[in-house]
Amino acid sequence: MFTNSEIIETIDMLDNRHLDVRTVTVSLSLLDCIDGDPALCRKKVYDKITRVCARLVPVCESLSKRYGVEIVNKRIAVTPISIIGAACGDYIGLARTLDKAGKNLGVDFIGGYSALVQKSATAAEDDFLRTLPRALSETDIVCGSVNVASSKAGINLDAIGKLGEIIKDLSYRTRDNNSFGCGKLVVFCNAVDDNPFMAGAFTGLSEGESSVNVGVSGPGVVEYEIRKHPDHDITQICELIKRTAFKITRLGQLIGGEAAKELGLSAGIVDLSLAPTPAIGDSVARVLESIGLSSVGGCGTTCALALLNDAVKKGGVMAANRVGGLSGAFIPVSEDAGMIEAVRGGMLGLEKLEAMTAVCSVGLDMIAVPGDTPASVISAMIADECAIGMVNNKTTAVRVIPVYGKTVGEEADFGGLFGTAPIMRVSAADPSAFIARGGVIPPPIHANKN
Repeated sequence: MFTNSEIIETIDMLDNRHLDVRTVTVSLSLLDCIDGDPALCRKKVYDKITRVCARLVPVCESLSKRYGVEIVNKRIAVTPISIIGAACGDYIGLARTLDKAGKNLGVDFIGGYSALVQKSATAAEDDFLRTLPRALSETDIVCGSVNVASSKAGINLDAIGKLGEIIKDLSYRTRDNNSFGCGKLVVFCNAVDDNPFMAGAFTGLSEGESSVNVGVSGPGVVEYEIRKHPDHDITQICELIKRTAFKITRLGQLIGGEAAKELGLSAGIVDLSLAPTPAIGDSVARVLESIGLSSVGGCGTTCALALLNDAVKKGGVMAANRVGGLSGAFIPVSEDAGMIEAVRGGMLGLEKLEAMTAVCSVGLDMIAVPGDTPASVISAMIADECAIGMVNNKTTAVRVIPVYGKTVGEEADFGGLFGTAPIMRVSAADPSAFIARGGVIPPPIHANKN
């Protein structure tokens, strides 16, 4: 039973503190759609997506009205298309099929134009990688990802070298839209099978036929609770964040369970990640500052972020039947009003962001850099993040946007939840000889656990 004060508190979170369900994502296996005939493969994919997910948007809208909870995004994640399309080779056709199916259903994004090449790539996967710039520039809601490293397999430097060039090509192809095509591509180390958040969502091979995964949010709620207690010490702050995360996660558990029941699908995971938006009062950076930092990016930021990440996980894990996805605190620069302000003010740079990624969810996310940044530098950024993820046995990623025609001091406006990204300065040092060596960096010694 809930007390009257708890009910009132939850209503206040929903009405005034930006508490929402950031996404309800249907995870869907397309393994039974594999076919050597391109037309038949495309038909199977389209028919299955539109059949299984036909009621996703109406159900989410109904739940939103019933419970008074905003469900910001409705999404679909499918089996990596590099696998589904290997038999027919029609990757571009499948990308367009995903785009058409998703648009006809009214979903916000469909993820899974993806490949898993952490150890090596097959000839078919190499063909797939070459299609990424076309596929993501010629579709609107299709998102892609490539897993290039893991703690068990090491770091595939060959694939990373190719992805620097791929991202530059994608930047040029979408130059009329601030190179936003790059914002639909994530490069991972230790990608997970059940992530509900775009652009990195796909249905892993360990997943079942279909399920409903939910991503919650609520940094504004956490900030508000911390600011109510200026005299708390750090131990008390940790406890406060845990209790708040528990309440936020219970909302996600409720919506996810109800959505699965009404869709006739399995209930999947709740992702505990605090996902910010550009809206005032919905910022992870502001949460860190409420703990005591004068500005995110200053000394103490990494420690405060580690505290926040750990407390969110400890509080949320007790509130859900199954926790998964990325689960922590996101720090996407363009999507967080506090991060944007810190970059504009010179308080936050790429070096500090990289340090922060060692203790948070994912990594260098929605980072805008000068359009003339060399492909080798982009590859080296990816390699650095992969090293952090591999050694620390955590998921890291890079979603970097070299904005064509823009340089440091300018900004790129992506609109809506994607926000505005100040163009960040990148080291002028040349890593091209390192990237050009290629090969695979072996996994760390602690990976040998069998």
